[in-house]
Amino acid sequence: MAFHVEGLIAIIVFYLVILLVGIWAAWKTKNSGSSEERCEAIMVGGRDIGLLVGGFTMTATWVGGGYINGTAEAVYVPGYGLAWAQAPIGYSLSLVLGGLFFAKPMRSKGYVTMLDPFQQLYGKRMGGLIFIPALMGEMFWAAAIFSALGATISVVIDIDMEISIIVSALIATLYTLVGGLYSVAYTDVVQLFCIFLGLWISVPFAISHKAVADIGFTAVHKLFQEPWLGSIKPDDIYTWIDNFLLLAMGGIPWQAYFQRVLSSSSATSAQVLSFLAAFGCLLMALPPILIGAIGASTDWNKTSYGVPGPVENQEADMILPIVLQHLCPVYISFFGLGAVSAAVMSSADSSILSASSMFARNIYQLSFRQNASDREIVWVMRITVFLFGAAATTMALLAKSVYGLWFLSSDLIYIIIFPQLLCVLFVKGTNTYGAMVGYMLGLIFRVTGGEPYLYLQPLILYPGHYRDEDGIYHQRFPFKTFAMLISFFTNISVSYLAKYLFESGTLPPKVDLLDAVVARHSEENMDKTTLVKKNENIKLDELAPVKPRQSLTLSSTFTNKEALMDIESSPEGSSTEDNLQ
Repeated sequence: MAFHVEGLIAIIVFYLVILLVGIWAAWKTKNSGSSEERCEAIMVGGRDIGLLVGGFTMTATWVGGGYINGTAEAVYVPGYGLAWAQAPIGYSLSLVLGGLFFAKPMRSKGYVTMLDPFQQLYGKRMGGLIFIPALMGEMFWAAAIFSALGATISVVIDIDMEISIIVSALIATLYTLVGGLYSVAYTDVVQLFCIFLGLWISVPFAISHKAVADIGFTAVHKLFQEPWLGSIKPDDIYTWIDNFLLLAMGGIPWQAYFQRVLSSSSATSAQVLSFLAAFGCLLMALPPILIGAIGASTDWNKTSYGVPGPVENQEADMILPIVLQHLCPVYISFFGLGAVSAAVMSSADSSILSASSMFARNIYQLSFRQNASDREIVWVMRITVFLFGAAATTMALLAKSVYGLWFLSSDLIYIIIFPQLLCVLFVKGTNTYGAMVGYMLGLIFRVTGGEPYLYLQPLILYPGHYRDEDGIYHQRFPFKTFAMLISFFTNISVSYLAKYLFESGTLPPKVDLLDAVVARHSEENMDKTTLVKKNENIKLDELAPVKPRQSLTLSSTFTNKEALMDIESSPEGSSTEDNLQ
């Protein structure tokens, strides 16, 4: 295949446009608000992201390279088809559920990151543990979408895959580095427009190619391969349900999602953004579904691709760029390439920013350097943006299947973080003991269930398991949801048990090693004023009652010092102290 100079020029022009928009947004960030609030401006955009920009950036966060390439791959692969392309409906449902139940309590309490409520209720140690799967999820996600970009560019314009991944990662990392959420949000507007326009322009040309049969006929009839509508066999029903719940529930507790929620101007606005993004995700899934159907309806022997087809060549995960390359005119394929490049960067920048925000605030600042200046936190974010971007780029070169990495990235979030988030927001009385035991049990039951994608054999064989031709065991039992439920109910039961044992005197206070039940002034617990900014109109009694501590270390972390004095001098503050005695 020849090297396409025109395609390379088109990609360079597109990247320059994105970079200029990102730098402009970074300039806007620098000139908005006081220098003391620059850290918050980078993390949550000064909490003034409007509905239009917010709707675009939340939609573009989910509609990434994994979403587009993975959906087309699922529809195209024989034996799976549209019935197994669960991501569009699964992630749209997760946005609806997030808007209905999670956006309002998180935004109304003025948190800055998703980990804030965990550290407030469970302490900094537990916050650090929650950070691990959150970070791994963001890295897997970014690796999957960088891999999608490398595959696309290498197919369409025939340049080295490693170079395309590295250059794209550098561009996304650069504007995220200098502009934070503002750069991410405004570039998302441009990127989502390119995705919509680029893919929809490509579809009519691909579907009208002479080698493509009627996709309506191939949807239910076998022609070149199995019907692309697909089917769910009775033996696979529980696996389908398990994977769908993983996407719908596991799509909620992501920092990339809550970063948009927390950047909204109000709790109601955060809910509306979630609903708009859910509709946007469904709308943006239509082109890759059609492209997957076109691939399944193509006689590849009549195209420049030739035989054997993409399935036989182990290139099913690249069906979208292959359709662009071999079924569309050259100039149209370059347009589609720009669309996929946009999709990749729109999600990659969000993942990188999310990971760096959680580390800078919840690990570095709240756990180790509570008196760190705003300038210091900004520099920590910049360094971690670069490091996390490099890590995601490295993992992208090891990707096997876009859809496999995509599911895997949600696994850890669904089983470990989702039940903890339910408890911290909606279940009263849970504590660090329950959270820690639930965390460990959920992790153990997930790992012992095995992972075919990683060739990890299960230690627990659930009913309905089977062994493939490579000797790898597969589970039909919904063990991921089972592990999530174990984590959830363990958190509640152990928390209540610990509370009863300490409060009844069965266990002496000195064995409360985590300071989670009987300790009144634990250094582990985060003061409610630590998590609130003074420019936020937040009622402090909405947060968990914790007695403020005037210490040299923490007082410099507090940004709401007036609230501290008000609490100590007001009747409400006195009653709070009485409750803690």
